[in-house]
Amino acid sequence: MAARDANILYIDCFSGVSGDMFLAGLLDAGLPLDYLETNLNLLNLSGYHLNITKKEASSIQARYLEVQTDPGQPQRPWHEIKKIIQASSLAAAVKKRALAIFQNLAQAEAAVHGCAVADVHFHEVGGLDGIIDITGAAIGLDFFKPARICCSPLPMPSGWVSCQHGKLPLPAPAVCEILKDTPVYGVDIDQELVTPTGAAIVKSIADDFGPQPAMTIRQIGYGAGSRPLANGQPNLLRLLIGRSRKSPEAQEVIVITCNLDDWQSEGFPYISEQLLAAGALDVTLVPGQMKKGRPGFILQVIATVISAPVIQDIILAETSTIGLRFHKEGRLTLPRQTGTIASSYGPIRVKKISGPAGERLTPEYEDCKKLAIKHKVPLSTIYAEVGKQPLETFRRIRDQGTGDEYTHTLTPDP
Repeated sequence: MAARDANILYIDCFSGVSGDMFLAGLLDAGLPLDYLETNLNLLNLSGYHLNITKKEASSIQARYLEVQTDPGQPQRPWHEIKKIIQASSLAAAVKKRALAIFQNLAQAEAAVHGCAVADVHFHEVGGLDGIIDITGAAIGLDFFKPARICCSPLPMPSGWVSCQHGKLPLPAPAVCEILKDTPVYGVDIDQELVTPTGAAIVKSIADDFGPQPAMTIRQIGYGAGSRPLANGQPNLLRLLIGRSRKSPEAQEVIVITCNLDDWQSEGFPYISEQLLAAGALDVTLVPGQMKKGRPGFILQVIATVISAPVIQDIILAETSTIGLRFHKEGRLTLPRQTGTIASSYGPIRVKKISGPAGERLTPEYEDCKKLAIKHKVPLSTIYAEVGKQPLETFRRIRDQGTGDEYTHTLTPDP
């Protein structure tokens, strides 16, 4: 598969992540070695060699990368690394991404050691192998050009690690600093799983963290760590590259609720339109008895995780509430397609719904209403007309932006 055919990358860190594991995973997923080496040469650095071998963990074949450096290589400070990258002939996008990763590292080191970012002197990360790992990661991402990068939550071990600063608790302080506001979870392993370089890479490049998104996997890359894990699980990083699949509906939703006891309810149709236009999946207004015995309403809005921030702003702006309640819920929805059927009264927009008992057609109220008025017949007559039509008459509406958009561009249902 050509690199440009993929538009999503999922980083599966079930055993953590390091810089060499990430770059090895990119190579295993299809990054050409000659492409990587040609671009690394643009750094104008010498004294290193990429040693790439195959490694097996739990019967899984993976790629193992070791950056072998000549003796006497210096450990460079941040300002020197920055000059090297900026002065190179690397593509602008590669420079930008590599510098962003190093910037995250520098900010974390500065916070941990209580110094200015400009004064940060990298130790292990400032070595030639660290520069190659980070710049190589930026080169590999520029090769695949994923439009979206997602990463799993990161495992946080316990124990200690030895470095030039002495013994440090795990997760390393720099790792904790880098991964602020990032989903993590504790594991009963006393070995380093997430290195500062690995943390900086995923934090700098990931658009979001969470479970694997809906996608069609085209390429898989495994990058192997240097040591086996004491609990026997494979010390691997998995990269999944492919095409994103637009899920027909969010199956995890945010439910936003508020109580309204001093609000003019005639504003509900207006706010309902505003909320639905902003991406709300459902809007409900329920009468209730509020505190102090006053009648009021409970407004409940179901939203996707993405649309929730905009929806909450609309509720706070358009109602009298001063607070909102949120909780996540899972939901199950039946597959459905929007289309039309021909009838003696004219075309009627319908949904074809697939359920455990088979398929059925459900008409859109607005279409039925218009036809009932036009032909001066009861609304029930139009609904009955839909019920007479066989499923074979359904014609799917071509998606032109929104799932329920009504157009006259019709294609036979596949």
